[in-house]
Amino acid sequence: MYQNRPRRFKRHSNGSNHQLRDNGGTQARLRSDSFSNSQTRNHFRTPQSAEKLFEKYNTLAKEALTSGDKTLSENYFQHADHFVRIIENKNINQKQNRAQVDDKHSAENSGVNQDKTIEEKEEKKE
Repeated sequence: MYQNRPRRFKRHSNGSNHQLRDNGGTQARLRSDSFSNSQTRNHFRTPQSAEKLFEKYNTLAKEALTSGDKTLSENYFQHADHFVRIIENKNINQKQNRAQVDDKHSAENSGVNQDKTIEEKEEKKE
């Protein structure tokens, strides 16, 4: 009738098991909420800008070249070249965005000016 089931957690007389379980729970909660909006951090991207990474790999390449390791220096130079291309693409995109914003503002301003001139002409007729 009555079945003995194995206990999931062993109980100690000093209550230390209860404290360990609570600490583990809070640590797990802190880890999951440590980033804003409960988003996990992408460990493959570095938080540095492309300009700083270019400088970093360029200096590493020069140091490797002075120490005599041509293969490692070429590897670092390729990394630096990659970030140079990223910087150039970013600059091109910024210029295009500025041009689009300037075009929008000039189109809006010319439309406002046209409306004003039409209103002024109508006022002069009256």
